[in-house]
Amino acid sequence: APGARVLDLGLRHLGAGLAAQRRTPPVVYGAHLSPRTLDLWIHPPDDDPPAPWTAEDGGQVWRLPTHEGRMLEHQAGGAPYPGLVSIGTDASGRVLIDLEAAQGLINVRGPQTTAALAALAVELATNRWSDRMRVTLVGFGDELTAIAPDRIRAVGSLAEVLPELEATAAPRREVLTGRVTGSPRDAHYLLSAVAPTHEEARRLALLARRDTAGYVLAGEVPHATWTLEISDDGRARIAELGFEVEAQLLPRRHYKALVDLFRTAGRLDGETYSEAEPLEASRPPAVEIRLLGPIEVVGLEPLEEGRMALATELLVYLATHPGGVHPAVLGGVLWPRGVQTMVRDATIARVADWLGPEHLRVDEAGRVGLGPDVRTDWMLFRELVRRSHHDPSARTVLLEKALGLVRGPLLATRPPGRYTWLAADDLEYDVAAGVADAAHQLCELRLAQGEPDAAVAAVRAALLLTPDDEGLWRDLLRATHATGDVVRMRAVVDGLTRRAASHPYGSGMAPETEALIEELLPSWRIHVVRESSA
Repeated sequence: APGARVLDLGLRHLGAGLAAQRRTPPVVYGAHLSPRTLDLWIHPPDDDPPAPWTAEDGGQVWRLPTHEGRMLEHQAGGAPYPGLVSIGTDASGRVLIDLEAAQGLINVRGPQTTAALAALAVELATNRWSDRMRVTLVGFGDELTAIAPDRIRAVGSLAEVLPELEATAAPRREVLTGRVTGSPRDAHYLLSAVAPTHEEARRLALLARRDTAGYVLAGEVPHATWTLEISDDGRARIAELGFEVEAQLLPRRHYKALVDLFRTAGRLDGETYSEAEPLEASRPPAVEIRLLGPIEVVGLEPLEEGRMALATELLVYLATHPGGVHPAVLGGVLWPRGVQTMVRDATIARVADWLGPEHLRVDEAGRVGLGPDVRTDWMLFRELVRRSHHDPSARTVLLEKALGLVRGPLLATRPPGRYTWLAADDLEYDVAAGVADAAHQLCELRLAQGEPDAAVAAVRAALLLTPDDEGLWRDLLRATHATGDVVRMRAVVDGLTRRAASHPYGSGMAPETEALIEELLPSWRIHVVRESSA
């Protein structure tokens, strides 16, 4: 999931901050995670969140800039909102709802109800922003239990679980407080692909009003608090919340592929190469896929017109998921609205012919992956940064080489309508965070060496890729100030001020940015006032 670390650490820090102030966490009914911010929509409004969170829209939204979130240290505190789960993506990021916040039944309707419920179940069972959790699936069969047998159980009917649910209900306020004060109760979510009877719906509705658990049901459910409508074209809509997104779905045909992946990978999350097998940065690859700017595939002849875009996207996905990808998963990624198996397999075969058998491989489990002589500039970037950590004498040179690979925004020339999987993937966040961190390190090194112009160049390189990162802008302010050039300094401040004022999702500069400008260029507010009154 896209920004999973920011979501995890941001929520845990929020919970710890509220616990330190002896405050009960607010109800979070929705969240939006983008490369720029993590927003929580809360009720009732509260304009005093713990730092580094800020209040927006009169306290209805609590916001954490992602550049602040990635600097948070691991927090030992509990997970306050384990029921946050993605329903899909919009143009700028991922939209989540908190199943517990409905405080009533959530009804899922439409032709792809089971696929939507399965996607909810898998994310609930595998996310990192929860601790102790149980997910009960009704009417799914046993396939999905293999993904997380410690969390998921499958039953055949609602009648099997209703007595247990009624016996273990707990008040919401008590549960929320316990999660952030060290006395958590297991979170529990019921997802039913079987429509309830009238009596079952009545009992569940009564239960949901007094319990913290989340209840998501297919079929016709009278008096549901929220209704998640899945349309024929894969859109998801919750009218009660005003949400409409591209739905997150897991069709049944993908179950087996996903289960195989989890069994093989063991749910490990780590580097794509080991310390013992570093990338050979000095040896040019047979094929290079450039992601850090306009998309380029170097080392291959272009395909015919009309086939290059899809083949390149397939290569990019495989290159950024080096553990291998099952063809069924590839089909869901490249054709999110569905594709015939024959078309999918023909596309993979065409790319295999284009690359050559030594560069596109299929393992024993049927997963498709790239050979070791296919490399991305992002892989090289990470290897150079890794080496810089272990070689202090060459750190500056290695970081400069890494930042020299950045040519613009990630996958800058991607065609409209393609690469929709980016919204539900960690790639954008990881690249932005990695580039910004490297630039910050190099800026600090160059300033310590008395070379402010080189420090400015380091930050400028990173801003090509992530121009909205205020942490980088603060580095640029410090580096430019160190040059002693007041004209350049004012130009940086003016550029930052204009950007903050014009950003469609922004609400001005962060307080720490304004404070830094006040410190380094005290006359800037006078200048801004004159400009605005001119």
